[in-house]
Amino acid sequence: MPTQNTGRRTAKALALTLALGLGMSGAAYAKNPMVGGAPMYAQKTIVENAVNSKDHTTLVAAVKAAGLVDTLNGPGPFTVFAPTNAAFAKLPPGTVENLVQPQNKATLTKILTYHVVPGVYTAKELMALAKKPQGQNQLTTVEGEPLGVSVQGKKVYITDVKGNTATVTIPNVMQSNGVIHVINAVLMP
Repeated sequence: MPTQNTGRRTAKALALTLALGLGMSGAAYAKNPMVGGAPMYAQKTIVENAVNSKDHTTLVAAVKAAGLVDTLNGPGPFTVFAPTNAAFAKLPPGTVENLVQPQNKATLTKILTYHVVPGVYTAKELMALAKKPQGQNQLTTVEGEPLGVSVQGKKVYITDVKGNTATVTIPNVMQSNGVIHVINAVLMP
């Protein structure tokens, strides 16, 4: 005969399994997911949350250097593919330091706006887009060039026009003005 504790554990296990199973589908979202050691609050904007993530200090510094803070604090909605500090560290030595110089603001802005798509695309919507035929499985960025979307298993991949691919490592970080998908590489227009 099951005990009351066994019933509670079973219910908790079922709830956890359901939440994990639905997480990539976009049907369920973690409430205040942790990114870079900080909770991401759905009622805050993309910038208000990003400044608290210790994994996104390079991205935040770049957004400030490019003068995009007000834009990403605006109403949006935006889908942002947010590279981590580790992603920026994969670039050739000196690249980030060079890009944040005032004389390179236009180039930096082009790269950053290539990580932003107008509208909100959840992981579920990205997975559906990935199933479309080649050429139709793309998103047009604020910068103007496309990003390809593909899926292998439950992982979503974003490919830039140069053929570089980033993996979505944390999907569906909902914001008041859009959604962030954390990625493990910097995309280049």
